[in-house]
Amino acid sequence: MASKVFFDANILLYSDDPRSLSKQKIAVELIEKYQRNRNGAVSLQVLGEYFHNARRKMGLDVATARQRTQFFARLLRYESRLDDVYAAIDLHQLHQFSFWDAMIVRAAVQCGCSVLYAEDMHHGMRVHGVEIANPFL
Repeated sequence: MASKVFFDANILLYSDDPRSLSKQKIAVELIEKYQRNRNGAVSLQVLGEYFHNARRKMGLDVATARQRTQFFARLLRYESRLDDVYAAIDLHQLHQFSFWDAMIVRAAVQCGCSVLYAEDMHHGMRVHGVEIANPFL
């Protein structure tokens, strides 16, 4: 099986955002590829962030945002534990990630992912074997 990848919420959001067709195309292709191969992952945090921002920033109605959240939940899901919070605090302190980004990095590490796709993190940085990659560059 190919290596696993992890998606930040902004990648999921771009897949539904027609305001940037080039980013939408890239996001859709990535998500479809890794969902089809069953090696794409998200965390419960990412699903929550997607739903919140789909409503607030994109104006999706609750039913549509929920349906899309359920679609993305078909990816592999990581459910954080207390030790993940402590590890994220350490990542936050060591690498100057926001705490919430550190939680996402931690989830990607725990899922055994080789790549974390995110638009607004440290592109090219490697953390515990996970490369952070902005697919829109």
